[in-house]
Amino acid sequence: MNMFSLQGKIAVVTGAGRGIGRGVAEGLAVQGATVVCTSRTKTELEEAVATIEAAGGHAMALTMDMADMASLEAGVQQVVAAFGRIDILFNNAGMNVRQPIDEVTEEDYDRIMGVNLKGLYFLSQKVARDMRPRRQGKIINVGSLTTGRALAKVSVYTATKGAVGQLTKAQALEFGADNIQVNAICPGFVVTSLTEKMWADKTMRAWGESRVALGRLGTPQDMVGTVAFLASAASDYVTGQCIYIDGGFMAGDNWPLPAAAAK
Repeated sequence: MNMFSLQGKIAVVTGAGRGIGRGVAEGLAVQGATVVCTSRTKTELEEAVATIEAAGGHAMALTMDMADMASLEAGVQQVVAAFGRIDILFNNAGMNVRQPIDEVTEEDYDRIMGVNLKGLYFLSQKVARDMRPRRQGKIINVGSLTTGRALAKVSVYTATKGAVGQLTKAQALEFGADNIQVNAICPGFVVTSLTEKMWADKTMRAWGESRVALGRLGTPQDMVGTVAFLASAASDYVTGQCIYIDGGFMAGDNWPLPAAAAK
């Protein structure tokens, strides 16, 4: 038996239309999972599904709004009706608004919190209710570098991702008795369609690359191996963990140590 295989598993990937979500959806399909690709944008989902199927995989598009509780409930019911169960949930959908704390409005706060934390919280709750009677399941949340370290001008996003880290541990404790493993990946600086304009700035890119031990920014494909591991039987004794996929950013900083100081 290949303990890394996802053959026959049903995986739900939120925010699957682009970026990390799409990369992971395609990767899980390669490992044998049937992937339900969800987001609010139908055209992006259809493109993702077409790519998966063209490569020989199996997928379904499902429009779902993480900020709408009724949409989450209907989405879970639709997946269970179509496939009988949910084996894997990859909680990837998220949003961000980059601005100083003094400029954050209540509307901005509620939108970011609603998608990044409230939506993730209640979708996990609904999916876990399907997993519990079968006493098996994998929930993989998406944190961030800001799960463990703050960055300026993304305070609300930072608050949600810090909460996702702690929520992952709480979910692992409560769902563990039903053999459901809950972990989080915390991506580093990843170039996606949402961040490519920021990283196109030469000063910004030079700063980012200089802070990463591997000397390069990440890609959605860099996330796939760890997620596939956490979704498979190979991780059956791993739960409550936040795994940083960051090229070494959280390991620390290089510093410009002068020659005199090294003597």
